[in-house]
This record gives sequence, C-alpha cells and structure tokens, in this order.
Amino acid sequence: MTIKPILHQKTFKELTTDELYELLRVRSEVFVVEQNCVYQDMDGDDQKSIHLWLTVADMIVALARVCPAGTHMKEISIGRVITTERGKGYGKQIMLYAIDAAIEYFCATLIDIEAQEYAKGFYESVGFKQSSDTFMLDGIPHIKMTWTKE
Repeated sequence: MTIKPILHQKTFKELTTDELYELLRVRSEVFVVEQNCVYQDMDGDDQKSIHLWLTVADMIVALARVCPAGTHMKEISIGRVITTERGKGYGKQIMLYAIDAAIEYFCATLIDIEAQEYAKGFYESVGFKQSSDTFMLDGIPHIKMTWTKE
C-alpha cells in the first residue's frame, strides 16, 4: 500500500521554527553535503518566498520554494527543488504544486528556474523549456528553463 504524501505550503512568516529548521537541514544535506557544493543557501530570498514540502510519515520527501519576481531571478522562479526519496514521483508532484502556488500567490504566467543541466528532462516533463545556454553555477553546469502558462 502506497502512502499518499501530505502537502505543506506556507509563507516564511507562517513557518514554525521546527519547520524552518527541517527545511534548511534537508537543503543542506542534499545541496551541500550530498552534492559536495559549498554555497550560501540562506540567500535572503526565503523571507519573500512560498515554501512547499511533501511529507510521508512526518519525513520530508520533497521540497521547493517559489520566489516572487525580482528576488532570486527577474521573473517569478522556483528553486531549491529536492526529493529525498527518488523514483517515487515526489519531485514531479512538488513541481506541479509549486507551479500552482506561483499562479495562486503571484499570478504567474511565466516561471523561470536555474536547473542543473542533468535534470533537463525532468523539468521538461512538467512543462519547462530550455531558455539559455549552459552556464556554471556553484561549480555545477546549469541551464535556465522557462514555463509559460498556456
């Protein structure tokens, strides 16, 4: 029997200290430790963003944040996308929820992401299209990708 993940969606001010700690812990675990990438995760954009995460049995299995235009990128953007349980569809679920949140909170008709190049196919599966050449970000090849509301 598959357990359906629970969606959590909050502004920064709505987050409890325990929720914030856990989101930052998972981001650090994946981006800094697992990917061996030293970078400044707490970049000042969290306070303006919508935070989304999925839990199964109180464990975070996926997360993302939606940033308003003019914060992380010029346009509305989605970032800090993580799945801790790969191959179960949680990444796709969190991205679809993040797109919905971008529309709901920021009236998005266009969303940008800075995707790690290897994940291009994944982001294409939720409607993003490559919109830049490859560039290096924190020592990892990335591409800009754009989602446009139809």
